[in-house]
This record gives sequence, C-alpha cells and structure tokens, in this order.
Amino acid sequence: MRFRRLILMLLAVIPLAMSAQYDIKKEKISTWMFEVSYAYQFPGMDTKVLYCNNNCIGASVDFKTASNWMFSINGSFISGNKVNITREELFGDILDNNGEIITGDGIYGSYALFERGGHIQARVAKIFPVLSPNPNCGFFVQGGIGYLFNRLRTEFGSYASPPPALAGDYLYGYDKMRGGFAWSGEIGYLFLSNTRVLNFSISIEFNQAFTKPMRKWDFNTGKDTHSYIDQYIGIRGAIYIPTYKRKPAEYYYY
Repeated sequence: MRFRRLILMLLAVIPLAMSAQYDIKKEKISTWMFEVSYAYQFPGMDTKVLYCNNNCIGASVDFKTASNWMFSINGSFISGNKVNITREELFGDILDNNGEIITGDGIYGSYALFERGGHIQARVAKIFPVLSPNPNCGFFVQGGIGYLFNRLRTEFGSYASPPPALAGDYLYGYDKMRGGFAWSGEIGYLFLSNTRVLNFSISIEFNQAFTKPMRKWDFNTGKDTHSYIDQYIGIRGAIYIPTYKRKPAEYYYY
C-alpha cells in the first residue's frame, strides 16, 4: 500500500517538475533529464583475463534537485570486439588436430569471439557549481550500486551451420557468463547551458563487480565454483535533455 502511494506521488510530481518555469542563470532548479552516454573502458582484475578494451553505451533517467543532488537510474550495454582467451582455452576437445572447428556441414568454419555484457545501477551525485555558467552545474562526484554481467559471444560465418557441439543451448556451456553485485564511482564535469541547448558531461569512472558463474557447467573446464572481481575503468561522455521550461524574457517598452 505504501509503495503504491509512493508511485502515485511520483507520477503527480513529474508533470509539475516538467511544467515549471525557471531562470537557470539565477536560481538553482530541480528538473528531470534524459541522458545518453558513451564510454571507452579498460578491463582490470579478473576481467582482463578474458576481455580487452570495450565500448559501453548507456541511457539514464535523472532527477536533479534544487540543492544540486542528482539521482538516476542507468542501464548500459557493454560490447568488445577483442578477447584475450584462445580458442584452445575456450573450446578444448571440440577442436580437431589442426585447432579448427568443423561445422555441421562438414567443413572448416570461420567464427569470431566478442565480449557482451550489461550494467544496471542506481546512482546519486553531488554537483559543485565551480567554473560554471550558472549555479546548476560544475564538477560532480557520483556513486552507484547495481548489477553487472558479462559473457563471451561466438558468431559463426553465415555460409555454414554451427557444429552440433555449439548449436542451440550447447553454446551456453562455453560463454563463461558471470554476474553479480556491482558498485561504481565517477568524477567529472557537468555543463548545463543557460539556453538549454547544450548540456553535456565528461568524466572518469570506475566500476567493480563481485561476480559468480551463471552457468551450471563449463563444457571445457567443468563446473566453475570460483568468485571473480570484474573491473572496468573508463572515460565517459554524456549528453542531457532537460525538461524544465525557461522563463520568458522580460521586455520593457517606453
């Protein structure tokens, strides 16, 4: 019952915040913002054993308060085109004597390995209006908690069918998928223009997750009972679309 009341209150507050008019040059404002971001990330700890540098695309819904706190819900997609694991380490006995995979058509097949993953988190940030055009932006410090997962994706050439050992659900036995609780820290600079046209941030971020295998069995190495520490350190840029309305300009006629 209390949760339902909270949702109803939130739905009532959002239209009011979006319809309010502010003078961002002179006053601290509260506003909802939509955020899209991109980060180039470097792996650390156990992550770099399997993966190389990656791209991370994120989207967020943010609420900035009049006291320069910002709360957000964020979802990110992790994508890497290079991995550190070799085909022997990953596929083991299903390779032939030449280290190749024979497809379902009885020919050598070409395939590529990629990193895929995701990160969902709730974040809170404090904005310090230093070297900023108005009191609503400046340097910020942000922290978050959530859930992170990663896995290996195997893609075969379109001209041949996958080998039986890697067809359908069997492929899950080789993707080394793992996930777990994650926390993040970020420091950067947020710019909100006086005209509401240009709004962006640039920051350095640190993400760490305490992960465990999400597959019951690894077909090459057996059951994995280890715990891992996955780290991603990145440089992130973001653009924002605020929802507040500007006060109309005042004109005086004589």
